[in-house]
Amino acid sequence: MNSLLLGGHRYQTVLGVTEWFGAMQAQDLNSVLWSLGTRLPGRPLPAIIAETEQRHVVRTWPMRGTVHLIPSADAHWMLELTGVRALAGAAKRRELLGLSEADADKAAEILGAALAGGGRLTRSACVAAINEGGVAVTGQLGYHLLWYASQRGVTAIAPNEGSEQTFVLLDEWAPTRNSPSPEEALGILAHRYFRSHGPTTAKDFAGWTMLPMKDARAGIAAAGLTPVDVEGTEMWAEPAVLEAGPVRGWHALPGFDEYLLGYKDRSMMATPEMLKRIIPGGNGVFQSTLVRDGKVMAVWKRTLGKKAVSIAVSPLVEFTAEDWAAAEEALQPYGAFVGLPVTVKKLE
Repeated sequence: MNSLLLGGHRYQTVLGVTEWFGAMQAQDLNSVLWSLGTRLPGRPLPAIIAETEQRHVVRTWPMRGTVHLIPSADAHWMLELTGVRALAGAAKRRELLGLSEADADKAAEILGAALAGGGRLTRSACVAAINEGGVAVTGQLGYHLLWYASQRGVTAIAPNEGSEQTFVLLDEWAPTRNSPSPEEALGILAHRYFRSHGPTTAKDFAGWTMLPMKDARAGIAAAGLTPVDVEGTEMWAEPAVLEAGPVRGWHALPGFDEYLLGYKDRSMMATPEMLKRIIPGGNGVFQSTLVRDGKVMAVWKRTLGKKAVSIAVSPLVEFTAEDWAAAEEALQPYGAFVGLPVTVKKLE
């Protein structure tokens, strides 16, 4: 699983890292920007944001009904292969919201017309356009309608305007699209997942994509992967990753990082007691982690000030003086990323 930390060492662009993973969970924008930054050493936040404006990558809902960062050219086939599964359950959600399918489709058409010709609107402006177009938006309807339009491949999330999401037409943001066959698409997705997340199991791949096990296994068969026995459990990995060996050292990762989010079974990274502190309350909100040799050592929280970024570190194992020194060193790249010196507060 340490192959998760290799992306920036092999691929020196935002697109390269994103392709390495296949998809990077990105419902929290600041988190995914640091997921990219930590794998592109020395690249500051403004440079990462500037690369996302080049239209090579895009945020949308390709699987599990969750926002991910993916290569723009792959957005259409990923939505068709795995994103469509979320649409299958949309009827129940619409019923709870009191929304008809006709109105959801009409809202998508309204957004398509409002964004045509290179348009780019903030989230609030999109909601206003839907209202003005004749579909009343109240309560949670706004989020659902924006999700629905993107899930159908009409729109996608572009980089923020200030602190607010913006939306664009997917066809205009990604005019070049890859069009693999369904069989080829399964193989591509499996190859990307296992080279970045492996060795891991077919079950984890199925959970990551929400594919049926039959399709998950078909993807594995098409991907040219190597089986690995890990304590009696069959796992899979890309041969080149196995040859490279594990990544060593300390790494400061954001909370919503593929390092933990990319698996159903996280026992190789942390104990059940540690996971309770990484995901307090079990509410799906992950704390940022400090990782040594692929194992979680601590969680950390940052507070951005005008002159420095203050980082509070809470160890999940007993820390030695050497551990503290290594942890402080591992956090320095984050300071460089946001352009501020780092001060570390030790929480025992």
